Amino acid sequence: MVLLRHIPFLKAVFFHSITAFGGPQGHFGMMIKTFVQQRKDVSQEELLEYNSFCQLLPGASSTQVLTLIGFKRGGFPLAALTLLIWIFPACLLMSVFSFLLRYIDQRHLSTSIFRFIQPMAVGFIAYAASKSFQLSVNNAITRWILVVSVAASYLLFKQPWIFPLLIVAGGFVTNMGDKRIPQQGVPPKKIKWGNLWLFAGVFVVAGIASSLATKYDWKHRRPINLFENTYRFGSLVFGGGQVLIPMMYEQFVERPKSERVRQRNINKREGVVSIEKEDFYTGAGMVRAIPGPVFSIAAFMGGMSMSDKHAGWQTLGCLIGSLAIFLPSALLVLFFFPIWHNLKKYPVVYRALEGINAVVVGIMVASVFYMMKDISITEFKTLSFMNISVIVGTWALLSYTKLPSPLIVVICLILGWVFNYLATG
Repeated sequence: MVLLRHIPFLKAVFFHSITAFGGPQGHFGMMIKTFVQQRKDVSQEELLEYNSFCQLLPGASSTQVLTLIGFKRGGFPLAALTLLIWIFPACLLMSVFSFLLRYIDQRHLSTSIFRFIQPMAVGFIAYAASKSFQLSVNNAITRWILVVSVAASYLLFKQPWIFPLLIVAGGFVTNMGDKRIPQQGVPPKKIKWGNLWLFAGVFVVAGIASSLATKYDWKHRRPINLFENTYRFGSLVFGGGQVLIPMMYEQFVERPKSERVRQRNINKREGVVSIEKEDFYTGAGMVRAIPGPVFSIAAFMGGMSMSDKHAGWQTLGCLIGSLAIFLPSALLVLFFFPIWHNLKKYPVVYRALEGINAVVVGIMVASVFYMMKDISITEFKTLSFMNISVIVGTWALLSYTKLPSPLIVVICLILGWVFNYLATG
């Protein structure tokens, strides 16, 4: 009966999962519209705090933010359900795609329906930045933090260390002059150490098992190696999908071709986890064209790594990829958030939030400019005019109407199909 009262929330999570394009920043804009303004599951201040906190952790940040919304509403059980519903559609689509790839002519993959998804995502990010700006940038020091964060994020966008570095620096700066103190009487949340022990235990056991399986040439070592590789990525990656994909490329495409690895695996019953370069690039492109977390690419990579075996093994690869990439994010965020909640009672941490929030707004603004580099907006062509219209129109619809986010996504998908039909017709 307790779960029944959360069904409307879980339904909203599902619709979010099948319409959330644009990566973490784009997802955040949709969360503001859906879970703050329409459903009021959290306040805008809480959502911004969740987002700022998750930027400090490795893993899939938008997944962690959504998990925390579920955690706030119904504790650990609802957080787990929220996570599963959020990742299921994207992981399922990428898993199915790993099976269908051999039957598809990759040179003619049509993405015309997704033509205006990137401009739409920019509109969502611009909306999130404008709403967060009103809340977080309200004095001289936060304005300077914003400017520096925008410049540094834009210039070093592909460097994963820049985001946690800026967040720590922003928190330090606002502690130098601001003397605000936290409100008293905020009850601390109980820390459950089991999540951290489970995270560390799985990390260590997976590493040892993978090493032993390789050294002693276990008969079915590839799933063990795959789990260790993917769990390690989910545990250590800062910077989201833009960092995860290059790391996977090095591990699954380049490393198996190295002379050292090839020599170590001569005459062994089963080779290392390996994916063909063309297949990897196709999957990396496809994950950008579907809704949901970019980390769902792990489901595709897991399936492709087992594609030389029968369907049962390939399905196992998809499941391992899906589980291992998201499990560390969930365990880390659910362990560290109660600690963060307790630390907020201390003035130094409370004051740091002002700078951290300003940095996060700066990262959003930088994301808008960075993503616009890859969109045609300066040429005197119909496509450039349409791209600008979609960006501005998305921001305006979110800002001045009550139109649900999923409906805006559907409109942009239809617009892409109509534009392609007229252009080729």
